[in-house]
Amino acid sequence: MKSESYKERILVFRFSAMGDAAMTVPVLREFAEQNPDVQLIIVSNQQFEPFFRQIPHSKFVGVDFSKYKGFVGLKILSIRLLKYKPTMVADLHNVIRTKILRFFLKLHIKKMAVLDKGRAEKKVLTRLNGKIRKPLRPMTERYADVFRNLSFGLELSHERHSVENKKIEGIGIAPFATYKEKTYPAERMRSLCLTLAKEGYPVYLFGGGEQETHLLKKWDILHPNIHSLAGIISFEEQIEFIASLPLMISMDSANMHIASLVGTRVVSVWGATHPFAGFLGYGQSLDDVVQAENLNCRPCSVFGNKPCFRKDWACMQEIPESRILNAISQILKKN
Repeated sequence: MKSESYKERILVFRFSAMGDAAMTVPVLREFAEQNPDVQLIIVSNQQFEPFFRQIPHSKFVGVDFSKYKGFVGLKILSIRLLKYKPTMVADLHNVIRTKILRFFLKLHIKKMAVLDKGRAEKKVLTRLNGKIRKPLRPMTERYADVFRNLSFGLELSHERHSVENKKIEGIGIAPFATYKEKTYPAERMRSLCLTLAKEGYPVYLFGGGEQETHLLKKWDILHPNIHSLAGIISFEEQIEFIASLPLMISMDSANMHIASLVGTRVVSVWGATHPFAGFLGYGQSLDDVVQAENLNCRPCSVFGNKPCFRKDWACMQEIPESRILNAISQILKKN
């Protein structure tokens, strides 16, 4: 469909964290499928482009913010975006940067809708005293609400969308997260990998950065069934590889959301954060979540960025390897 043929052209903003950007993909894909007369102009960090390739009748606009610094830089970016002739804005980020972009665009685009992050509810969920632990509205539904507020119909399936990749035997393991509060102890994860390898499962390790790559290389030589992919394959190849796996083990991290957007089932391990905050991978099941259920201080933050006030990281320390192995075993038996 040519650009002129679309009924509406929506600028979609979602920058920043990789996992948050990946979470928007299933929502955008289902919106595009249900609204074929609308073009999505997806504006995000340049490196996230591989996430959005599978979305029909969309255009990706990659942004390198080192080239658009400050108020003046965002003004220049807004002029660039107007060249795509957008008729609406869907702000799925709602931060200072996108607020400034909306300010510059509002003279040209009258219809805009903005993400409600539900901060007040999340504060009640994560406060130390008097917390109310109950499931909040999933972030994917909050993203969908933005389009609903633009007067579009959108019903989310909350089902994984399988990518047609040839499945290979093995288990993917992404043992890292941005914060210690969301990371299972390395020595226990190392032991878990070795157990799986000895049981005959090929184990594929995912990580990034110099320190992570160095550590995973050490795990790689523990057993012939352990294979570190860190520093070996590109980001785009990682996504394709994860799509080919029957099962992924991940923290509450970007890898959980990458696996979700390509339809791979995930056993997710949660520490300081909690699925109730609304960030469980799209189409993933609470039955596949491993966490310290009865620890009263959990969750202490939405993103895991607050240091453990107990200083003992009990939320991760109290999860034995056997619980993760049992979750894996239950899934593999059914398959």
